[in-house]
Amino acid sequence: MKSYRRLIVAVGVGAVLGLFCIIGAGKRLGVQGNELFLLATWFNRVLIGLVVGLAGDIKITDGWKNAAIRGAAIGFIVSFAFFLSTAFKDLPGFIAGIIYGFIADLVATKWG
Repeated sequence: MKSYRRLIVAVGVGAVLGLFCIIGAGKRLGVQGNELFLLATWFNRVLIGLVVGLAGDIKITDGWKNAAIRGAAIGFIVSFAFFLSTAFKDLPGFIAGIIYGFIADLVATKWG
């Protein structure tokens, strides 16, 4: 049951943080004509949450640093795939993905 709770918390955090990404990207790029890009950005954050939720048993180091490093690494990997698809044009979105992975793992580890 604990792993399901972690998964739900992490995906929820990813979905909420994805809304912040939509707002930020929408302000940078404009909403009109970028709807699919904004949806893909949001989905990328949900995917970060999913991977974070599933990675709870992966241990890199001890203590809270484990969640921080693991989350940032997951954010890096998942966001890098999306960054590639933009031909390296969305650097702020890529950096945000790393930060959001960090946040999602810390929250999921504490409350999941």
